[in-house]
Amino acid sequence: MTAVVVVGAQWGDEGKGKIVDYLAESADVVARYAGGPNAGHTLVVGGDKVIVRLVPSGILRHDKMCIMGHGMVVDPALLVEEIDDLHKRGHHVDGRLFISYRAHLILPHHILADGLREQALSAANAIGTTRRGIGPAYEDKAARRGLPAVALRDLDRATELVDRTLQAWAPFFAASGQALPRTQDVIDNLRPLAERIVPLLADTSQLLDDQLRAGHSVLFEGAQGTLLDIDHGTYPFVTSSSAIAGGACTGSGIGPRALSRVVGAAKAYVTRVGGGPFPTELEDAAGEHMKKVGAEFGSVTGRPRRAGWLDLPALRYAVRVNGLDSLVLTKLDVLTGIDPIRVCVAYDRPDGRTSVLPVDRFDHLDNISPVYEELPGWSEPIDKVRRFEDLPAAARGYVDYIEKACGIPCDLISVGPGREAIMVRRHPFEA
Repeated sequence: MTAVVVVGAQWGDEGKGKIVDYLAESADVVARYAGGPNAGHTLVVGGDKVIVRLVPSGILRHDKMCIMGHGMVVDPALLVEEIDDLHKRGHHVDGRLFISYRAHLILPHHILADGLREQALSAANAIGTTRRGIGPAYEDKAARRGLPAVALRDLDRATELVDRTLQAWAPFFAASGQALPRTQDVIDNLRPLAERIVPLLADTSQLLDDQLRAGHSVLFEGAQGTLLDIDHGTYPFVTSSSAIAGGACTGSGIGPRALSRVVGAAKAYVTRVGGGPFPTELEDAAGEHMKKVGAEFGSVTGRPRRAGWLDLPALRYAVRVNGLDSLVLTKLDVLTGIDPIRVCVAYDRPDGRTSVLPVDRFDHLDNISPVYEELPGWSEPIDKVRRFEDLPAAARGYVDYIEKACGIPCDLISVGPGREAIMVRRHPFEA
């Protein structure tokens, strides 16, 4: 029995989907435990580009069981749309995809409320939400008025639940001048979707426990990144769920002792979509290089990502709060042609210098200046390199520098979008 968790070690968009797709070859089960359709994973297999937003990335491996855990929030219309798209591409989910009875549904009013709230915020205070209804859906869940997926089995009885949650939102919609969706319209729209989704519902916690007790390997897939975690991220510019490794337990229904290894995915630089602090953000030629060469656009929204130098204080923070055993370094090839390469090693702030991510103030990343060290860059293309030993000396030195700074090894190194562009120094399922 081996259970490996893959989490984002930055602000999301670290290439977790590709890594999960790659590692899924060694797993029997792939389970996603948090988030909703705000988390797009871009996969390139055989030249075919596939973006999955809800279904676990392991679905492209046709012999794998895939589980959507109860820590997720699910837009039923988008889920059916995604399943249909996968079917058209030859990736059938029947008998392989299971959705937790306890996963909560994103309803039309969640999406409307998300957009209205974001629209009302000033540019400086905007969260940068994807406006997919994720936050309001989790809000209803926490307020004990959400609609769990199991309610799709009896929509007549679910009518009362939908009416209750809509009435709770009525004052907000009235103040916004927006018409509140009608309860019956919501139920009627859910009926054809329920016919497709109900056969996929299951007690996924029990399924996972059965698989682990049978000695099978499980790969847990996170969403977003550590610095977007509701408890541990750069609040309030965060997502609404647990994006760290601990969420694998709470969001899937397995105990922490079942976990064998925790792997953190990190880009060789840093990107962020949406608002919020970003100490190492660049608005110069190096930043434009990262955006252009790295094709830095959000998988879900298509918005351009902000880009900057690698932030070691933030990365060490991710190592600590996740208990990372190792790193997966992605997009190393994007840094080709940048010389020198800068790395943030500390922050200067009014009360002194710190080499850790400060959390002692509400505006903990405002009014700070990154402290950089410079490393030599390289000009040789590395996208075709398949062994670490064959990388240019400067590229190897960059990886070594990160390992020493974080105190953990880089298990995998990615130098391109395809499955084949991954160097394996130590396989997480064999560690």
